[in-house]
Amino acid sequence: MTADRVAVTGTPGTGKSTATALLEDEYDVIHLNDRIKGDDDLWTERDPDRDTLVADLDAVREHLGDWSGVLDSHLAHRLDVDRVVVLRCRPEEIERRLEARGESPATAEENAESEALDVILSEAVAEHGVETVYEIDATDRDPEAVADAIRAAIEGEREPSAGTVDFIDYI
Repeated sequence: MTADRVAVTGTPGTGKSTATALLEDEYDVIHLNDRIKGDDDLWTERDPDRDTLVADLDAVREHLGDWSGVLDSHLAHRLDVDRVVVLRCRPEEIERRLEARGESPATAEENAESEALDVILSEAVAEHGVETVYEIDATDRDPEAVADAIRAAIEGEREPSAGTVDFIDYI
């Protein structure tokens, strides 16, 4: 059974936007971070230490209204959805990817540590329950294979799988 509202979430650098872009011909994909950056009403302040925007999740909820489709963002699991797909990636690879896109070494390391500690996965399970969370290790998969795995979760062709990926050895 296809889910109406699916969050594709994960630590920055796991491949969310790349994989969900490949699903745009099949589903209504909302790249939430782009919307937040483009609308001053969707954020409250700039975090000077991280040089990022602090999203106003209440405003985001109002902005999305009665949406359906695929929501791509490291914040997507904080919204009302039917299923949550958490993309995972080896912390060392996250560091490499983030530094390659211009993030500071400190930011890359902070995100890698968050990934090793399952921060987003834990939040997703706490918010939505283990029975609606699908974990996908994207470390060694090409974007098409990751998109296929997301599609399988959307279409109900795979079982929930929270807790199947472990990167604690990074710490």
